[in-house]
Amino acid sequence: MTHQVDELVAIMSRLRDPETGCPWDIEQTFGSIAPYTLEEAHEVVDAIERGDLEELKGELGDLLLQVVFHARIAEEQGAFSFDDVTQGICDKMRRRHPHVFGDTRQQLDSDALHSAWEDAKALERSTRKNGKGHSSALDDVALALPALVRAEKIQKRAARVGFDWPDIAQVRAKLEEECGELEQAQSQQDADAIEDELGDVLFSVVNLARHLGVDAETALRRATRKFETRFRQVEVLAGRRELSLESLDIKALESLWQESKRALG
Repeated sequence: MTHQVDELVAIMSRLRDPETGCPWDIEQTFGSIAPYTLEEAHEVVDAIERGDLEELKGELGDLLLQVVFHARIAEEQGAFSFDDVTQGICDKMRRRHPHVFGDTRQQLDSDALHSAWEDAKALERSTRKNGKGHSSALDDVALALPALVRAEKIQKRAARVGFDWPDIAQVRAKLEEECGELEQAQSQQDADAIEDELGDVLFSVVNLARHLGVDAETALRRATRKFETRFRQVEVLAGRRELSLESLDIKALESLWQESKRALG
């Protein structure tokens, strides 16, 4: 394992060599390759959801390359190296798993382990902020996260300090309230208010998902896949009848949609 990782680090070093390296690789910065890093992470998730392990192997390699790429740029700037990255994550894993690596082994269930993990993260955030200004429970939630994921993380952080609805009935009531405010903004034809209120509706939906124990991002991806499958079936059904979807009215489209659902089970 060490040999393969060392080889990958050496390949990146050569690609970034100012005199003999690849012109494209040489001109890249943290910012310019950040979109590729996000893309590779999403492709890893896509391979997992499709159950394609061979594809997953390749996508994990692409994601690892992104880590090595960022680390190489940082090393050139004298900030840190790939070894520092790996050492840092090793230290963090040991620190956050005292029940495994500590002197006293503990038998904890999954809920207790999750709580201990979050406590350790909160302590790390507090330590980093020591002497550097106000520390917030919401610190270090990445801005680049998908919107649903970030909303859920923000809500969970707030809930850990008691800022949360006590029961799901109040969460549903809040969602209904936000839907009412959206309807009001729509009746006033206020574009900015509509966007603002729709955002509140989406945030409340994420909150409802969290209280139901459902991952909102996963649920939406599942719903999107379901729609895609059914819509493709609608296209097939229309094609068999030499029908153009653009020419059909809403009643005919709904009929095809229901037929698609029945065909797919």
